[in-house]
Amino acid sequence: MRAEAQNTVTEIEKSLTLLRQRMDWETAAYRLEEFNARVEDPDLWNDAEGAQKLMRERQLLVDSMDTVKSIETELNDNVELIELGEMEEDDEVVAEAEAALKALAEKAAEKELEALLDGEADGNDTFLEINSGAGGTESCDWASMLARMYVRWAEKKGYKVELQSETAGEEAGIKSAAYKISGHNAYGWLKSESGVHRLVRISPYDSAAKRHTSFSSVWVYPVVDDNIEIEVNPADIRIDTYRSSGAGGQHVNTTDSAVRITHNPTGIVVTSSEKSQHQNRDIAMKALKSRLYQMELDRRNADINAAHEAKGDAGWGNQIRSYVLQPYQMVKDLRTSHETSDTKGVLDGDLDGFMAATLAMDVAGMSRADAQADE
Repeated sequence: MRAEAQNTVTEIEKSLTLLRQRMDWETAAYRLEEFNARVEDPDLWNDAEGAQKLMRERQLLVDSMDTVKSIETELNDNVELIELGEMEEDDEVVAEAEAALKALAEKAAEKELEALLDGEADGNDTFLEINSGAGGTESCDWASMLARMYVRWAEKKGYKVELQSETAGEEAGIKSAAYKISGHNAYGWLKSESGVHRLVRISPYDSAAKRHTSFSSVWVYPVVDDNIEIEVNPADIRIDTYRSSGAGGQHVNTTDSAVRITHNPTGIVVTSSEKSQHQNRDIAMKALKSRLYQMELDRRNADINAAHEAKGDAGWGNQIRSYVLQPYQMVKDLRTSHETSDTKGVLDGDLDGFMAATLAMDVAGMSRADAQADE
């Protein structure tokens, strides 16, 4: 086997080792037997919430085991193909198997990163907020581009996307939008996106075709699980109802059904503008509890806290990523230096490379901190 192919095999084997360690492979089969025995208990669904939690945990274990087994099988099959191709001097078979190994190495590396998403809330669904910043109409348009980018990313992941609220810009785009994104590890992947995003382009709203710089901020926080208790003192909140202001037309609410909740001690404001006022109260309260929970996570974890403090004002000095469309094509993350010239791909939701780079950096940073603490 050629050296390059052997190096690819070694990378895959390292990823498999980490995956096995993360899921405690030696006890996995025994734990699955326990889950299966509990699932067969006729009284399981007497506690619907507990049953759903059990089924989620079981499915997560099954998926993790299947991932390791499928990578192992594909690795062995392609190694055998290469050896057979070399014996028969069939260069085409060898080339196809080596290409398959490279693709498998990328898949294994992605699964390895996912296995690192073991933070307290990484596996949760998430709320995503986008707000236009300095730049007026330009920034409102940029905010709508960011919203589209994240929706596309979530759809590619197979996540469920629900628009919670949206405020249209005066001339174009949006002033703000809030989404709930549901799916395994939704928060773990998206949490690194919190901060200010900067766009440089030729303005479509400038008749002189001058280059403009726009800013919009993104904030991500986890949906709080039902088993996490967050107390909200009714005396600390103000609940306002108002008429939703959308893009216009028949879908704009004609009653004061939208809900805004203000948490006085922290200044947190959350909104929801679905059709039902009762539904909006429930959605907004859940969002408030999630925000308060995020504050608690921030207090516990200095690294996450620093990332979320980057939200700041949507303007110069707080950017986490720059998207340059003119005079050249480049998207660059200012924390990791990860970059690409495929600006169209990024704006169409190809964000995994940026998220993976930030996650790897955070894990490395936490590992160094742990090592220093042990010294």
